[in-house]
Amino acid sequence: MESHNPAFVKSFSNEVKMLTKICHRNIIKLHGFCLHNRCMFLVYQYMEKGSLFYVLNNDAEAKEFNWSMRVNVIKGVACALSYMHHDCIPPIIHRDVTSTNVLLNSQLEAIVSDFGTARLLDPDSSNQTLVAGAYGYIAPELAYTMNVTEKCDVYSFGVVALETLMGRHPRELISSLSNSTTQNMLLNDLLDTRLPFPNFQKDVQDIMFVKYSISMFVF
Repeated sequence: MESHNPAFVKSFSNEVKMLTKICHRNIIKLHGFCLHNRCMFLVYQYMEKGSLFYVLNNDAEAKEFNWSMRVNVIKGVACALSYMHHDCIPPIIHRDVTSTNVLLNSQLEAIVSDFGTARLLDPDSSNQTLVAGAYGYIAPELAYTMNVTEKCDVYSFGVVALETLMGRHPRELISSLSNSTTQNMLLNDLLDTRLPFPNFQKDVQDIMFVKYSISMFVF
C-alpha cells in the first residue's frame, strides 16, 4: 500500500508542508488531509475545468480557449512561481511544473498544483537531488549537474508557456531551435492552428512578449 511506502509518505508530507506555507491566488488551496496506515489523501479546492493539459488536448475546449485566456494562464503560472521563488522564505522550488499540474478554475484562471516533489531551497546546502520532474519539462542542466535552483522551474515554465500557445508539447520545436536563435522564429510557428490568428493588437503584443520571454527561458 502507498501509505506503507516511505517514498510516498515523504512526498505526501512534503506536499502538505508546502501548501500550509503558501497563500496565493494562483496556487492550489489545501482544505484538509488524511494520513492513516490504510490511506492518505489531500483535499483541495475543486477546479472545474480540470488541467491545462486536458483543455489543450480537447478540441472543443481548446477552440474556446482564446488567446487572451491563454496569455492570462501563462501570466498566472508566472505569478505563482514568482511568489514561490521570491516571496517565500526560504524559497520553494516546485520541480514538476507541467501542463498536467496547472489546473484551471471556472474562469480559466491558472492554479499551480501537485507539490509532491517540491522542496525548500536551503541557500547553505548544495541543493543536489535525484532528478525530479516530467520528461520534456526538465531543464537540461539539471540532468548534468543535479543542482536544483529556481532556474529549473523557470525552464519548465517556458515549456508550459510554449505548450499553451501551440496547443501541444513543443518538443520538436525546442529540439530544432536549441542550436539556433529564436529571434527568427515566426509567430505562426508558435500558435495553435485551431484558433484564428489573433486580430486584436493587445493579444498580438502579449503573445510577442511571451515569445520574447520564452527565448530567454528555454533557449
